[in-house]
Amino acid sequence: MPSFGDLFTDLRGEDRTLRVSYHPDRGAVVLSLWNGTLCRGSFRMPADDVDRLLALLTAVRIAAGGGDAAGPGTAADESEGAAGSPVPEPSVERTGDVSGTVRRVALPTPRVA
Repeated sequence: MPSFGDLFTDLRGEDRTLRVSYHPDRGAVVLSLWNGTLCRGSFRMPADDVDRLLALLTAVRIAAGGGDAAGPGTAADESEGAAGSPVPEPSVERTGDVSGTVRRVALPTPRVA
């Protein structure tokens, strides 16, 4: 893992983690899903898209009652939500038909000579 990154644990436990790493030589941020020592999937995001992701995460944080965009550990973060007020349920915007099933295609078996 590169020296610039972080590790997040899944709420469900079971040794599931999300690893976020920055690769300046590739101009990419890699988000990878792990189960123990097995990588189950990864996504390479162009570093140029980080601001858009941060804007979304900030909106989620605000909708979840986590305060303004000041960031964790700041005075604004500590004052909001500390009174134990109920957290409003965030609205969900549907951006497409999610009722259908995913089409799965079997990959051909590789031939070994």
